[in-house]
Parts: sequence; structure tokens; C-alpha cells
Amino acid sequence: MGLLKTVLVVVQVLSALGIIGLVLLQHGKGADMGAAFGSGSSGSLFGASGSANFLSRTTAVLATIFFVVTLSLTYMGSYKPNLSAGVLGSVPVTTAPAAASAASAVGGAASGVGAPAAASTTNSQDVPK
Repeated sequence: MGLLKTVLVVVQVLSALGIIGLVLLQHGKGADMGAAFGSGSSGSLFGASGSANFLSRTTAVLATIFFVVTLSLTYMGSYKPNLSAGVLGSVPVTTAPAAASAASAVGGAASGVGAPAAASTTNSQDVPK
């Protein structure tokens, strides 16, 4: 799983650098707007921008790769596998306070003095050593 994450991070960084380089190489639409006001070709101001060239298509492909890899890394980062407890994972564990309360109920019914003894047993188990 670690190797796959490393490969995805490398692909993400390379696609990000490719997007940056291609965007800087492309000719912006803003350069044509200034000329459109003075030259009388108002159709190019907000009209059809023409067909997409190689640089814009490559930028779109790299952007798609970047987003898919980012979503994959996010999913892989939030995935937490269930930890196996082994063979004894499904065996119920009895706790000491439940056993002490059961013993006090049995001892208290028999002798009447069992409650303080059970309380001292519970206190000695609660104190860390």
C-alpha cells in the first residue's frame, strides 16, 4: 500500500508541474480583448474561441489526471482497515468489577457481612500499582 501511495504522489507532482508549465506557455484570451475594442472585431471579444489546440488539450488531460490522483490519495488516506484480534477476538471477556459484584451478591445473602469485604476487594483492584 505504501508503494502505491508513493507512485500516486509522484504522478500528482509531475502532473501539477506539467499543468503549471503548459498554462504558462499558452496564449491568454486577455491579450485579444484589448485589440478587439480598437480593431472592430467584436466577435472575438466573447464569441467563439476557436478549436482547442494541442496545449489546451494536454492541459485538460493533465488536470483530469491530477484530480483523479488527488481523489485516490484522499480515499487511501482516510481508509482504516479493521484490526484483527486473532483467534480469541470473539471470546467475551469477563471483567473484575462484574465478578466482584456477583461475589458480593452471593456473600451478602449468605452472611450479611460480605458487602464491606467486597468493597475492599473492589478498591484494591481499582488502585494502580
